[in-house]
Amino acid sequence: MSAEIVMPRLSDTMEEGTILRWLKRSGEQIARGEEIVEIETDKASMPYAADLEGTLEIIAREGETLPVGAPIARVASGATRDDREQSVEGTATEPLTAAGKSAPAAQPLSAAQPPAVERRAAPARGDRIKASPLARRLAAERGMDLAALTGSGPSGRIVKADVEAAGGSAEVRAAADEAPAEQAAPKAPTGPPSPAEVTGAKGASRVRQLSRTQQLIARRMAESRATIPAFSLQAQIDMEACVALRAQIKEHARGEVVPTYNDMLVKAAAIALREHPRVNATYRDGALEIHERVNVGIAVASGSEDELSSSLVVPTIFDADRLSLGEIARSAREAAARVRAGSITPPELSGATFTISNLGMYGVSAFEAIINPPQVAILAAGAVQRAAVVRGDEIQTHALLTATLACDHRALYGADAAIFLARIRELLEAPDALAL
Repeated sequence: MSAEIVMPRLSDTMEEGTILRWLKRSGEQIARGEEIVEIETDKASMPYAADLEGTLEIIAREGETLPVGAPIARVASGATRDDREQSVEGTATEPLTAAGKSAPAAQPLSAAQPPAVERRAAPARGDRIKASPLARRLAAERGMDLAALTGSGPSGRIVKADVEAAGGSAEVRAAADEAPAEQAAPKAPTGPPSPAEVTGAKGASRVRQLSRTQQLIARRMAESRATIPAFSLQAQIDMEACVALRAQIKEHARGEVVPTYNDMLVKAAAIALREHPRVNATYRDGALEIHERVNVGIAVASGSEDELSSSLVVPTIFDADRLSLGEIARSAREAAARVRAGSITPPELSGATFTISNLGMYGVSAFEAIINPPQVAILAAGAVQRAAVVRGDEIQTHALLTATLACDHRALYGADAAIFLARIRELLEAPDALAL
């Protein structure tokens, strides 16, 4: 008797996944809860643990992208030892078709469809080392040997930060130099030059394929612009009281995390979302789904040294309306650190009901962010800057922040959005409630 293992849904927006690496081989026994495969989703890469036990039969090949629910493996329960040996032997000598069935032995093999014996060959030197898929890919791009690195992740797992920290150390370079000389030798051109080699009026060009995360962001943002009738409102917020509150907290912090202005913005938005549930909603197929929990997503750049590999990730601060300002500050720091280390997990990137994007740290005064569907609004924050303001008959200098709220007009009207934004401004200009 056998049962199928299908491509799991590892995030609320996941539509398909890519098999990065099988941790077990066909014919091996697997136990319930044992990690068997690493899967790349639209948000992160993570191992998947089996919910069945028995003899594994792999269907989906490494590198193959399949929709959620598509079979990726079968598990036979109660198989005898002879059955398992026969299964392994058959797997080692016969190629697999796209459906996972054995093809005739006489069927020719193309370069794009190697036989299973090649796919299931003994692992290379670094394949059994504990490392995140992102760290493994980054090390390969830089010619590093994972065996020369020390992992700082859970159970000594090598993460992206470890690869970046190693840089061009002598030990890593020496390990890389041990590779066979023929692997390093450039191949002679066998056809027309690639686009990356073409020069012209624009000079030399490089062609860089987008990562799956970058492709998903591109597609979702294009869909947002094409399908959402968005409008935006802008408000100037006097942050003078928040500046004073932060200075007071910093004075008594005693080693604790000091909240940033963005943390204060998250707290203010969370309170306003609780009071105005229409904004704490998603729009799907002509219906507005209003959510009980207030989960605020914060946009974080991946922080890659290679700007072409950088991406935008949105970890979630769950139940932000119920957290203290200090708890929000700690959660935000920890999430941002995991994003930059490449150790953030899909559950931490799911479930947001509202998003805040802040570019103030780059000196940006104001900008309009793109709504992340199916959410109905997103708040963009610029830098806190001192400027002249008129208070009564006097001209004073105050710390000001420009906030821009983009809304889906199918779910929110101008008055709804204006009242919500006004409440955020009110909370930030009199921030005593934020410290509760």
